[in-house]
Amino acid sequence: MDSEANTRLADLFGLTGWSKGELARLVNRQAAAMGHPQLATDTSRVRRWIDTGESPRDPVPKVLAALFTERLGRVVTIEDLGFDRHRQTGKRQTGDGLPLSQSVRTAEVLTEFTGMDLMLNRRGLVGAGAALASGSVLSAAMYDWLHTDPALAADAPDSDDPLHADPADHDRYEAAPVGSQEIESLERSVEVFRAWDASRGGGLQRKAVVGQLNEVGGMLSYRHPPHLQARLWGVAANLAVLAGWMSHDVGLERTAQKYFVLAAHAAREGGDRPRAGEALSRAARQMVHLNRPEEALDLMKLAKSGSGSGAPPRTLAMLETIEAWAQAAMGRGQEVRRTLGQAEHLFVSDRSDTPPPSWMQNFDEADLHGMQALAFRTLADFEPSAAVQAQIHANRAIALRTGGHERSTIFDFLSLSAACFISGDPEQADAHARHALRLIGQTSSHRTWDRLYATYQLSERYAGHRRIQDLRQEIEAMMPRGKARSGAKGTAAHAGPDAGGGRMSI
Repeated sequence: MDSEANTRLADLFGLTGWSKGELARLVNRQAAAMGHPQLATDTSRVRRWIDTGESPRDPVPKVLAALFTERLGRVVTIEDLGFDRHRQTGKRQTGDGLPLSQSVRTAEVLTEFTGMDLMLNRRGLVGAGAALASGSVLSAAMYDWLHTDPALAADAPDSDDPLHADPADHDRYEAAPVGSQEIESLERSVEVFRAWDASRGGGLQRKAVVGQLNEVGGMLSYRHPPHLQARLWGVAANLAVLAGWMSHDVGLERTAQKYFVLAAHAAREGGDRPRAGEALSRAARQMVHLNRPEEALDLMKLAKSGSGSGAPPRTLAMLETIEAWAQAAMGRGQEVRRTLGQAEHLFVSDRSDTPPPSWMQNFDEADLHGMQALAFRTLADFEPSAAVQAQIHANRAIALRTGGHERSTIFDFLSLSAACFISGDPEQADAHARHALRLIGQTSSHRTWDRLYATYQLSERYAGHRRIQDLRQEIEAMMPRGKARSGAKGTAAHAGPDAGGGRMSI
């Protein structure tokens, strides 16, 4: 028995409002519902879990995770409760509670987390979430792990038997080994989900992506031939990034961060370090959006160094644009211009005849200009003259956009409108904002409304103009849940129920 209190469990228990006796009764009831009618616990045992750090035996940690997930309205994993599912000491974990030990199966955490997420979807639960893990903490905790040999054989015992499965404390139900044709189908499904997200936003398909990822997690419980196992980890990484991005798109910030870290784990398990770096860059973009640019820069250092020497120039160019956006949010104009110049150089130097990986195909010339427009528009809050460069790049991005990228097009128009307001051209700002308004109702992206709200705030200085008055009224009428009427207080409220605080930087 441990002698130290389980502070993680104590903190979460305090949020539930339960008594220890009530939790004991709920554990017994939930265990029976999950097929363990023989399990019996009492108040004294609950007290030992919390006060002395005693770790309950399986399946109690899983039962507790389900109970806390439902009660708090957000995903709570076994690690969140302070339990080490493998009972091993001395094994480092990420700052987000995800294990880095070589003996820990990423698939177990992935399957458990997605299963809890799906439960919340089914029951329509929402609620206040825990704060985001610090970008600095994540970066420090993951540095050594990401830079070690990513070969799958180094992370788990090998087996020549493709039907071999390690013992796991989750229910794999119908999961089974798969072949190349099944993996090809999974890879195609990722492309369908990615295209939908780019066009319509993450709200409508997030549940489907999480469900598919849950299935893949079960498949990864089995050992496949190395080339198939690596591809399956690649599917898991791509789905986890999508699940994270869709969660971020609808304001589920804590959930999104967990998926980004899971994606990095999955990519590294499959030996794809550039993919792991790109997954972490998504977490950095999330931090900038929540006005935490210093932490975004910490994550970008890890993303760039962790991508390894095999990252193609286009991937490195994309990473540079995100770093420039974080610098812009801190008003570092010189660094922004230098970093964006490096991004352009890397992008044009990528003349490989090999097509980019699927997860990089959306970062084309239009997206390069769109990110430059966003960086300069953000910098214009500190240096109004930067708005001119923002307009140049936003116009170029709009001209290059093709069908299927409606959300990015909305962002381009909003960057352009905001830059025009800053430059003192309200008529052009009005015209571009109305273009965005015509498209915005076609998406389920909360981030588009967040950007629109920032444009609405900029328009206030021209509220005496008749056209701008009309524009503001139209935005107020369209804005969900009265965002435009709520004033500038606490945009964490606009970022979703598990945002974790922080003002958004648009």
